[in-house]
Amino acid sequence: MTEILPVLYQDEYLVAVNKPSGLLVHRSDIDRHETRFALQIVRNQLGQHVFPMHRLDKPASGVLLFALNADIARLMTAQFTEHRVKKQYMAIVRGYTDLLGRVDYPLSHQFDKMTDKLADQDKPAQEAVTGYERLATVEVPFSVDRYPTSRYSLLKLTPETGRKHQIRRHLKHLSHPIIGDTTYGKAKHNHFFQQQYGVHRLLLAATELSCVHPVTTLPLLIKAPLSVEFNHLFEQFGWVNVV
Repeated sequence: MTEILPVLYQDEYLVAVNKPSGLLVHRSDIDRHETRFALQIVRNQLGQHVFPMHRLDKPASGVLLFALNADIARLMTAQFTEHRVKKQYMAIVRGYTDLLGRVDYPLSHQFDKMTDKLADQDKPAQEAVTGYERLATVEVPFSVDRYPTSRYSLLKLTPETGRKHQIRRHLKHLSHPIIGDTTYGKAKHNHFFQQQYGVHRLLLAATELSCVHPVTTLPLLIKAPLSVEFNHLFEQFGWVNVV
């Protein structure tokens, strides 16, 4: 059976799909064993070439935008380059964060072992800014670290720049890593969510993308529903009508 991805928006110029966690956007030397890619699935699904407009980490889920021809791709690339495309994410993190915050913390360029092995390794840290709002909290009666209970927060995040792994690295910098993050997170909390709640993924989702339509010039807002794992946790934690 041919695999398809849920379409969130489509016209003759653009298509946006809801990428599941664990799916690469396109082929990469880092994950040479992978045989499934969002780019290939969407191309086969539509029966035409498509142009990915941005990155979305393999373990993250949510809105993924493609242009349907090279001219539209150039117009959309300009919007991304000029920071006119706005993205919103949801994440569940360790601990109680501040109600509102803005992380202005430059990030060094992360080189891929294979594709960037010949690149200049001495690049200075790049500007990176992420805003966040705490939507809900929960304290569960389980000792995961050194405390008798464990606390978690649900965040809405709005990155102002687009560095590699920016949100994940910024939350690690705040000491509030995302649950399920095997690179920047805390293994004890990841294992707890696996064993207690059956969650085996990074709890980071791209829920909204807004831009100006490259042809009509009208505002375009694309939303992705949260996954089953997020909704299951919302029920477990009593987070009703928080998003």
